[in-house]
Amino acid sequence: MSEFSHRWFNQISEIDAALWQSFFDDTPFTDHAFLAALEQAGCVSEESGWQPMHLAIYQQEQVIALLPGYLKHHSYGEYVFDWAWAEAYQQHGLEYYPKWLCGVPFTPIAGQRISINHNKPAEVYAYIQHILTATAAQLDWSGWHINFCHQQQATALTSDTVMQRHGVQFQWFNEGYNDFEDFLASLTARKRKSLKKERAKIAEQQITIEWLEGADINKQHMQKFSHFYRQTYLKRSGHNGYLNTAFFELLQQSMADKLVLMFAKYQGEVIAATLSFKDQNCLYGRYWGTNYELDSLHFELCYYQGIEYCITNKLKQFHSGAQGEHKISRGFKPVNTYSLHHIQHTEFAAAISDFITRERQHMALYKAQCESLLPFKQQ
Repeated sequence: MSEFSHRWFNQISEIDAALWQSFFDDTPFTDHAFLAALEQAGCVSEESGWQPMHLAIYQQEQVIALLPGYLKHHSYGEYVFDWAWAEAYQQHGLEYYPKWLCGVPFTPIAGQRISINHNKPAEVYAYIQHILTATAAQLDWSGWHINFCHQQQATALTSDTVMQRHGVQFQWFNEGYNDFEDFLASLTARKRKSLKKERAKIAEQQITIEWLEGADINKQHMQKFSHFYRQTYLKRSGHNGYLNTAFFELLQQSMADKLVLMFAKYQGEVIAATLSFKDQNCLYGRYWGTNYELDSLHFELCYYQGIEYCITNKLKQFHSGAQGEHKISRGFKPVNTYSLHHIQHTEFAAAISDFITRERQHMALYKAQCESLLPFKQQ
């Protein structure tokens, strides 16, 4: 009989915040406050298709591992795409949903997805894999998934029945730059000229940028930002987005010290905004919106201002979100992302495993091609 036990929690509030924080401290997105805000604002719920189902592992009465988790009834807001798998299930008269996902809703940021405090982590990983697979069989899930985990965790859990999938994102790294000009000096002459030209357009249009952090951010600022966020989704997708004003207000109340709000202004009017998160080492650009489509405004507010912020505050890295090959020419390097997938149906698992093997080869080639396009000198 195992020395470990487990318990499922349907609300993050059922888990003591101090206990949770003692396990998770690598990114703002696994903060108890962030996950609680999603639940309290109704952004994640059974109705939204993101039913909270967090997992705690115990040794006797002591918590030794925690996983943020959700029972999913669709694949929206995950950023690791398995729509083709779901479609294949449907074509064969099978149900792909529900499935269980360990991850952070609507957030393609890599981080610690399973936090373990035990002197034999391999045994805990083995128990977690056993419990997830047994529960999937018991509750008739198609499988379980862990999105955007660290490479070390992906390696620890990969097995004959757990498949490791790779993706590519683009991130900026601070090589000890003194200022933005110092960063520009690291680029080839042609790319340096191009970036300067884009930034000059902001000044020519008489646009100014304001940074707000911590206590300087108030409820009205977050309400204004929420407007821009909704506008972006309405233009792009025809709906108001995954997040609501209540969520942004809760962030301001509970974790303002980890927020960076940037406003673009024209003649005193705020015309665009970005909301980023930060920790001791990294800036995470997450959401953006604008009332006007102005030349180079997106590049300035979403990329160049973030780079400036990192240099000014001596942060090591700027994570500007998923996708975006246009980031390469602006100094963002390709990095691998990792996810894990267990599929209950044996034949589908074999087919998906074959797909993932071929996809990983493609991703390795794609990453190498992206690296060849980087704008730095002597690349």
